[in-house]
Amino acid sequence: MPEPNGVLRHVVLFAFKAGARDGVRQVEEAFCRLPQAIPYILHFEWGTDVSPENLQAGFTHCFLLSFASAADRDAYLIHPEHQALGKQLQPFLDKVLVVDYWAEYALSCP
Repeated sequence: MPEPNGVLRHVVLFAFKAGARDGVRQVEEAFCRLPQAIPYILHFEWGTDVSPENLQAGFTHCFLLSFASAADRDAYLIHPEHQALGKQLQPFLDKVLVVDYWAEYALSCP
């Protein structure tokens, strides 16, 4: 099946364990180093929850990465730097949620 035109978004949400404040900063810094270490990442942004709706279900951090292809995303997933990040954050994470999608734009809405 051919890939759609556009970019593949990889959304990662983290909920941290209570008392993991020192580890949270380490995780933020480590995640922010990935774009320099992994050439497959087209775009990277991140932030912390500021929603007044109180629907975040404990998730406080969002990391958004963009890739040109599924192959690039797959190479990122097995890259040693990404694997090392996964090991580094395990002691601090309570929950993780990952969603990948091909970006659709307003002009393509039904």
